[in-house]
Amino acid sequence: MKSLFRIAGVTLVSLLAVSCFNESDRNYQYFPDMYESIGYDTYGEYDIFVNGQAAKLPAEGSIPRGWMPYEYENNLDGYDAAKAELKNPLPYTEDNVNKGRGLYTIYCAICHGDKGDGKGTLVEREKILGIPSYDDQGRAVTEGSVYHVMFYGINTMGSYASQTNEKERWQINHYVMDLKDKLEGNPEREFLTEEAAEKMRMEPQLMKSEDATEVENTETEESNSLNQEQN
Repeated sequence: MKSLFRIAGVTLVSLLAVSCFNESDRNYQYFPDMYESIGYDTYGEYDIFVNGQAAKLPAEGSIPRGWMPYEYENNLDGYDAAKAELKNPLPYTEDNVNKGRGLYTIYCAICHGDKGDGKGTLVEREKILGIPSYDDQGRAVTEGSVYHVMFYGINTMGSYASQTNEKERWQINHYVMDLKDKLEGNPEREFLTEEAAEKMRMEPQLMKSEDATEVENTETEESNSLNQEQN
């Protein structure tokens, strides 16, 4: 008999719970604070936060996803080092060059000109002066110097690091060097085949793998040597 009352009680409670169900509402919530968070204004003042502000600076040393640090400093030494050392890591493919051409038209041609001769629309209208041609012997631009200037800017030219990502800058770089070759009368470069381009893409990964293996082997040898000394 008691069992019957228990079953009836459980059934009644279940029916009551189901009868209160509403598809447009969360209904019963356990620890509602987990569901209904308090909305804080980004720059509002709140005693609950350190320094009284919801907005916080990123942790020191953190970098945004998809962004790689650039190791050359924004000074003359950094420019000279990039000019001498930095090389375009992107494969020289027709696709990369075509995308570089499109980006160049958007960001660069207005000043540097469609041919890279420093005779862009703004120069012809005398809105800005002193834009050098890419074949200017005094500057002798390289892949590294072009990228460095795109990243930091130089003289009256501002930085394009916020408008373009790393890959896009290197694509523009390929096209700029093509314009330089045309101005200097150099023969056109041949595009890499897909097989060669894929091999070029894989080389950095293989080098990283080899470096990691070398480090692991060194650590293993040191560990074995330490164990032998202890024994």
